[in-house]
Amino acid sequence: MRRRSVVGGLLAAVAAAPFDALAQRKNLPTIGYLSSNPPDVPVGEVAAFRQGLAEEGVVEGRDAAIEYRFAEGQYDRLPRFAAELVARKVDVIAASGLPATLAAKSSTAAVPIVFIVGIDPVAQGLVESLGKPGGNLTEVTQLIATMVAKQLELLHEVAPTATAIDFLINPTNPNSATLTKSVAAAAETLGVQIIPLSAVDQDGIETAFVVGREKGMGALLFNGDGFLRTQARRLIEMAARYHVPMMFDEREYYVAEGALISYGARRSEMRRQAGIYTGRILKGAKPGDLPVMQPTRFELLINLKTAKTLGLTVPTALLARADEVIE
Repeated sequence: MRRRSVVGGLLAAVAAAPFDALAQRKNLPTIGYLSSNPPDVPVGEVAAFRQGLAEEGVVEGRDAAIEYRFAEGQYDRLPRFAAELVARKVDVIAASGLPATLAAKSSTAAVPIVFIVGIDPVAQGLVESLGKPGGNLTEVTQLIATMVAKQLELLHEVAPTATAIDFLINPTNPNSATLTKSVAAAAETLGVQIIPLSAVDQDGIETAFVVGREKGMGALLFNGDGFLRTQARRLIEMAARYHVPMMFDEREYYVAEGALISYGARRSEMRRQAGIYTGRILKGAKPGDLPVMQPTRFELLINLKTAKTLGLTVPTALLARADEVIE
């Protein structure tokens, strides 16, 4: 009888173990990860965020659970996703992209939000100041309106005969009007014409290239957008077909895949920093006390093989400034 009792107790303990583990998991703090992008574009977005968390001693599954929501460039999904995360009582929301950030901000004034965007957060009313954000938001940002002017300058430098440069945007992105205005101002300084093109779906990309060719497109400037990032390979293929030099805003795989040139901050570092801030908030830091972080390093990549295919001679001075040259 005694042996049967001991064995029975052991079996009961083994049977209870999974339920105990489940109970512990349910008690973990929860991060809501809300992204304007697909789960795998840009490459390494989530991995970089997890790396930042780990640097703060927060490992997914051990120290925190993460609820993921990816809009895949379909911004109308974001308000529902944000509301779901708030309803699940997540402890903090990490928002990737301005559309995701605006959806999160509209959904809660109580849950801390760490966001990654490319706009001036003070001008947009997201934070009170860069040094002291206040409220329930803090962020990692790059002032993309300034950077896009530099991208246009570099594209004009590598394709100096292009008098008409097309600027491809997704008009449903809240950033589009600000960026178009910045590009137009930079174009006036350079003495080139800007032709705005828009695409909100795959058919729109084909149409944009057709319209661009009809209007004398000499080069194409692409700027970060959740939907357009999902079409990166197609954009590169279309640029090759139409024989158009194209500038991207991120280094992640675009130039290696055949794009001519890219210039921008290393976004993986921004996402890592967002992970660090998220980890600190889980440990008790207040988002309003965490200063807005900005990247300090910008990278220029050039694909000489693509330049040769396009019949372009990249200036030696530009090559000397490049962080990486693909030959």
